[in-house]
Amino acid sequence: MAELAAAQSLNHVALERPIDRQSVARASARGERRVTSYDVAMLAGVSQSAVSRCFKPGASVSKSTYARVMKAAAGLDYIPNAAARSLITRRSNMVAVVISQLANLYYPEALAELSQQIARRGKRVLLFTMQHESDVESILADIWQYQVDGAIVAAALTDAQVEEFERRHLPLVIFNRNLRGQAVNSVLCDQYEAGRLLASKLAAAGHRRFGIIAGPADSPVATERRHGACDRLQELGLPPPVIVGGQFDYASGVQGMRQIVAQGDVPDAIICGNDVMAIGCLDCARQELGIDVPGRLSVAGFDAVEPSNWLSYNLTTLRQPIHNMALAAADLLSSLIESHGGTAEKRTFAPQFIPGATARLLPAVAPADTLAA
Repeated sequence: MAELAAAQSLNHVALERPIDRQSVARASARGERRVTSYDVAMLAGVSQSAVSRCFKPGASVSKSTYARVMKAAAGLDYIPNAAARSLITRRSNMVAVVISQLANLYYPEALAELSQQIARRGKRVLLFTMQHESDVESILADIWQYQVDGAIVAAALTDAQVEEFERRHLPLVIFNRNLRGQAVNSVLCDQYEAGRLLASKLAAAGHRRFGIIAGPADSPVATERRHGACDRLQELGLPPPVIVGGQFDYASGVQGMRQIVAQGDVPDAIICGNDVMAIGCLDCARQELGIDVPGRLSVAGFDAVEPSNWLSYNLTTLRQPIHNMALAAADLLSSLIESHGGTAEKRTFAPQFIPGATARLLPAVAPADTLAA
């Protein structure tokens, strides 16, 4: 009833002061004035709040009102002013996403999925990238300036940094980082268990001597994967692996392969901190050193990035459920923004093993009905 009364009132005013659609549009084109939601409301014969609802995803508005508003907006060449709306709603409708340049370069699916999920909730991504995860402190000062509604951070934060988000009442979700001992909302794939799983699969197939090409020293993901693999090999009573450093890039895989071979015999298997290094390791083994993969050496990685599935590689790897993780992160952040906090929640996802063709593995167990046949 209130909307009907407002519309009738505006219709009455519109009759007394009809809007010249063309003159308003021309004035806007010349930069003399902006077309406002008030102009659209007057022309459409609805309330100004009805115009706002028509441009707000998920808002309740009748089909007839929506059609009238869209027709008026098109006629006036009206574009909603996000800055003005943020002054009224006290929300910028922007979400900060913090990610390292290495992660964005070698695993772009994560950023793409996060952006899509955030956009579906009527918000936009404000991207902050850092050269190394240890540079996150310099990024935080920029985040405070932009008055974002919340943040998804793919980096390890200190207790003091998490507390600063709390002090500023800024919703925070940590993405794919396990901040052990910290009460913070997070969505992650269990990287430690991923390392254990890969080591278990290879050991079960008879591999005994291992090499590891690890990721960057300041990467929590690389550290968790390395610790998981090493701990599992120790539990199985196998010799300590030969470990060399890497930077998550192709060149690190090539150099890592050379370094491991230079320290002694070719191991039974090499676990690489991600797929890009595994591909570099694989190319070096086959093309430069003439090593039979997987006959003489097994090579495995993490992440199941697109090139790992190319016919020339068909890499043995682990896939993170990035789509489900991004969906969970966007849902969790949205609920935090709407509810203004709550008990910290951790949503953990398990990786999926991809057998590929670069490792000697035990044959898959056939289903019971197949065996019976």
